[in-house]
Amino acid sequence: MTQRKVALVTGASSGIGNAIARSLHRNGVTVYAGARRVSRMNDLDDLGITTLVLDVTDAKSVESVVNRIVSETGRIDILVNNAGYGLMGAVEDVPLEQAEDQFAVNLFGVARLIQSVLPMMRQQHAGRIINVTSVDGKVAQPLAGWYVASKFALEGLSDTLRLELAPKGVHVAVIEPGAIKSAWADIATDHLKETSAHGPYQEAAADAGRILQVVKRFSSEPRVIARLVDRAALSRRPKTRYSAGAGSQILFARRFLSDRTIDRMWGLISMAAKQVIR
Repeated sequence: MTQRKVALVTGASSGIGNAIARSLHRNGVTVYAGARRVSRMNDLDDLGITTLVLDVTDAKSVESVVNRIVSETGRIDILVNNAGYGLMGAVEDVPLEQAEDQFAVNLFGVARLIQSVLPMMRQQHAGRIINVTSVDGKVAQPLAGWYVASKFALEGLSDTLRLELAPKGVHVAVIEPGAIKSAWADIATDHLKETSAHGPYQEAAADAGRILQVVKRFSSEPRVIARLVDRAALSRRPKTRYSAGAGSQILFARRFLSDRTIDRMWGLISMAAKQVIR
């Protein structure tokens, strides 16, 4: 009898993380879903998914969750690092304390989970680490500097991990979502208003706000990313990178266009957003 694979999915209380947990469960994986607000995961409980309080910035929280999974199942096969948020505002305007918090969640929280599960994965000589980054991990956008920086960093960390862990039997994959329906755009818009809606960057902030509203309007469903995670987690020969969602085509364009051309594209995108949001 084949043993069921065991997965830990972070940031599972809504959006992409919730869809990932559901999809892996549907595919026969024993799923542990973690988030800071466990009360928001009652729908996952109803499916038989184990939900846990998990704060990726808290070492004791991470240790407790990983220890529980290993105690109950004896293994961890799949780690999906999805927890994260978007801090918006001009680099000059955002207090460095907030920038540090952005990295604490989007980068160091991921690293903390990875360090916690790797001893078990190395012992198994098998495992999948799947890091959810963003198209913003490859293509910068104005008024999102600290979010972009955290995702660029996570892309680089993932590349290094892939090289380090391949001899250990552990595969590392990156998921690069485009615009996906979630609370992300609203939270990012709130950050933008708090930091740069007034002052020297207010015109750029207005443009960025309109773009966020267009992103929200034309976003793809979270299930398109959940399907990519299924492939990364369960395929016999998974890819190193997957991308999907509205606007993710910009990653293809990035391979061939110069930096200046990409910069000019943001002006065109801003003009288009003004036509959509009137």
